Amino acid sequence: MRTTVAIDDELFAKAQGYAGVEEKSAVIRKALQAYVELEAGRRLALMGGAMPDAKAPPRRRPPRFVND
Repeated sequence: MRTTVAIDDELFAKAQGYAGVEEKSAVIRKALQAYVELEAGRRLALMGGAMPDAKAPPRRRPPRFVND
């Protein structure tokens, strides 16, 4: 999708530095991906306790390795 947006130059430069990419579309893509992941995590946390009958998933490692 193509779109035109007005973005603060300083904010974009910071995002570009954090993302470690030069291409403008890659910076926007990474920022949108980070936002979606953050929001999905927030919404999942808000659901806490929504399944009181849920059973704990099986562990992949035997219990003796848990505190090693």
